[in-house]
Formats: sequence, C-alpha cells, structure tokens
Amino acid sequence: MSEHSAIVIGREFGSGGREIAEWVAKELGFNYYDRELLAESAQRHGFSASLFAARDERRPSALRSLLHFGYGVSDTYNSSTLSSEALYKVQSEVIRALSDEANCVFVGRTADYVLRDNPDLLSVFIHAPLEYRIQRIIERGDAADERQAAELAKRMDRKRADYYNYFTGRTWGAASNYDLSFDASRWSTDKIAHYIAKLLEEHYLA
Repeated sequence: MSEHSAIVIGREFGSGGREIAEWVAKELGFNYYDRELLAESAQRHGFSASLFAARDERRPSALRSLLHFGYGVSDTYNSSTLSSEALYKVQSEVIRALSDEANCVFVGRTADYVLRDNPDLLSVFIHAPLEYRIQRIIERGDAADERQAAELAKRMDRKRADYYNYFTGRTWGAASNYDLSFDASRWSTDKIAHYIAKLLEEHYLA
C-alpha cells in the first residue's frame, strides 16, 4: 500500500463531475486539484499560469511538429514556443509530486493514467444523459438555450476525449478504464460523493 491515496474523477461536460470531486475532497479531507493544478504546475516550473490555461485539456494541433524547442529551461517560454507535449510532461510530473505529498482528488487531465501504478488509486467517471446535462449547463449560465447547451456539451466532450485519447492511448469514458462509473442524473451530488468516499475509506484507508 502506498503512503497516499488518490481519487481521479473524469467527467462529461455538464454532468457535475467537478462538484462531486469537491464534495469527495471535503468529506475525506483530501487536497483538491482541478484548475488549481494548472497554477501549481506553472509555479513549480517557473511558467506563466496562463500558458497552462491556454492548453488545458487540449490535444496538440497538427502544427506541433513544426515547433521544436527546449524543455524546462526558464520562465521565458510562452504558448508559441512550448509544445503541448512538454506542458503535458510538466503537468504529469506535478500530479505525481502532489500525490506523493498528500492524499488528493484530481479532476480530469488524465491523472488516472498518470497515476495508474498507484495501488491506492480510485478512478471514477461521471456521465449523464445529454438532456440532463443541457439543463445543468443552462442553469449555471454557460449557455442561453438548449441548442447552445447541446453544442457546448458535445464540443467539450470531443475536446476532452481527443486530449485523453491522444496522451493515454486509451478511450475516454470507456468503462474498462475506471473503477467506478456513475450516472449523475440518478443520484444527488452529495450521495454520489458519499458513495465514492465510503468505498475509498473501506477499501484503501482501512
């Protein structure tokens, strides 16, 4: 058993995965990393946080092979000189370092793949029917109507799938990649979070 446990939550856009991750972290007293991971990655390696935010969960473009660069030299890199692969390497190193330091909950960013050798990893995928996600997206103000919400959900899911599949060689959302999968339309956020926390407590922290 490793010194620290990690929970990684992948999610379809609008399914409430981030909120569930926050509840789990609060219930267990674990450190929580979502967008905070970007700032942590930047700070630890001397880069601008905006550099990571601009590439957040985005697959490298077809033009990446035209950009050849050094890695990890200084904080003078910007989005035009540092490739997505190098940024991914930096972020992966930070994910490993954070999981070595304390119990953590990570949201997305292929952390389930990065930490795949951790025997105390619990990987979860949150999904929900498109109709459910559309209503959530509208309610939180990310889209004005159902058409916009549906287009946004599908676009963000494609982006996340492309990123995950490219860097891991796996299939985003495939059940075989995760220990648990929840349909967020079936149970409340706090109920799902409680199930996840309870399982980790009983199986990994006992």
